[in-house]
Amino acid sequence: MKERALIGRLLAPIARSTAARGLLDDAAVWQPPAGQALVLTKDMMAAGVHFLPDDPPAAIAAKLLRVNLSDLAAKGAVPQGVLLGLGLPDATPDAWIEAFVAGLGADLDHFGVALWGGDTIGGVDRVTLSLTAIGQVPSGGALGRMDARAGDTLYVTGSIGDGLLGLHALTGEASVELLSPDERAACIARYRCPEPRVGLGPALVGLAHACADVSDGLLADAGNIAEASGLKLVIDLAAVPRSPAGVRWSGADVARRLALATAGDDYELVFTAPASAHAAVLAVCQRFGVRVSAIGRVEGGTGVVVLDDRGRPLTVDRAGYQHG
Repeated sequence: MKERALIGRLLAPIARSTAARGLLDDAAVWQPPAGQALVLTKDMMAAGVHFLPDDPPAAIAAKLLRVNLSDLAAKGAVPQGVLLGLGLPDATPDAWIEAFVAGLGADLDHFGVALWGGDTIGGVDRVTLSLTAIGQVPSGGALGRMDARAGDTLYVTGSIGDGLLGLHALTGEASVELLSPDERAACIARYRCPEPRVGLGPALVGLAHACADVSDGLLADAGNIAEASGLKLVIDLAAVPRSPAGVRWSGADVARRLALATAGDDYELVFTAPASAHAAVLAVCQRFGVRVSAIGRVEGGTGVVVLDDRGRPLTVDRAGYQHG
């Protein structure tokens, strides 16, 4: 499909914000409200690296959007608009492109986010996608990785490890044969279509000290908070929340429980808050219908220490996904 047709026939109809200028210009123009700071993030995805080549195109589009919205949630930002980068092999079927754009449009509507513009290219050897997401947060209120404080409690939302199990189910890993068909389906849905905490993230502004989203693995992303804050995070492995599928798959096996905590693709929020705010943390998470678990604490020192059921430090060879 030629770029002009792709933009005019497919993308322009879902770019309804005035900021997009009908996709007739070469830049979007948006004025943030007074007293608001901009938060900008970009994630890239490539076939065979971040998604499977035969994944449904609508699901690929949704994941592209949602991983970026998860980054905004970790900053406490309310999402506003996105810029799409779409790199397609020349042989990409029109039906694939149409399904991708339809899925993107549906998910933009679901989250109330606008398509403001972007760019397309052809001639690449695999589907390569990029999305820049723009959000707003009260000036001076953005959450980050660097503000954890000794004495804070460490929390994580949702359950950890279902993305790994979903990937295993899609690739035919024998390790998930213990799971029921419904459990496998639920994990596949978590892998393909994560649920960014777009409502909860902004509600944590003024309550949480430090926050990150769990994209590369819980231990790796907790480690990012520890490094940026210059402190040590102590994590109780037994407290790391698992779904029923995660419990069935890992049981009491420490190696499998560590696998769930290091695999990534969960897109939950890991954050620290003062111990005195525990009741407030529970209340705000309940308001948004989000499960939250206290999994550890912040201490003086460096790095991440993971404790077993008896409180003994575990050796962790790999904390999470390593970018090339």
